[in-house]
Amino acid sequence: MPEPSRFSALAAIGQRLHTTLARLSPRERRAVTLAAWVLGLGLLWWLALSPALNTLRQAPEQHARLDQQLARMRGLAATAEALRAQNTGQPPGRAAVLRALQEANAAAAGTVEFSVMGDRATVTFKGTAPEALAQWLAQVRVNARLLPVQAQLNRTDNPAGWSGQMVLTSPGLGLAN
Repeated sequence: MPEPSRFSALAAIGQRLHTTLARLSPRERRAVTLAAWVLGLGLLWWLALSPALNTLRQAPEQHARLDQQLARMRGLAATAEALRAQNTGQPPGRAAVLRALQEANAAAAGTVEFSVMGDRATVTFKGTAPEALAQWLAQVRVNARLLPVQAQLNRTDNPAGWSGQMVLTSPGLGLAN
């Protein structure tokens, strides 16, 4: 609840305003009243109505953008769940990992070479097409359960594609069978 001094200050301001308006002619009083209404309506528009209307105008676009993000997140969640379900069993042995790596390399049309030391595989790309690289990564992740640890890839123009090295690891590379 406001203090009594605030009420008295407001009352004093109101009294001065009333006295000032009483001294004005009726025409001036109407002009001041009209200016106050215009100012009040302008403030109402600027502070309350305009932001609300802008929000309403932007809502469909923002809703569509959020729907796209939600669909992307659901897709990522489904992929993560599929990988989690796939990784519940024992990791493939070293021979199975090497076989899956060789199969993925064969599908990359000879633009990929690899060497294995311990539980890490170093892969060299030479002008690998973007689609082939994406397919290769998906194959080694799913079939060999290899995950990138380090990558240094550069986009090349001649031949068009990606060149560089990637180091991958898997628990299966450490298993003998």
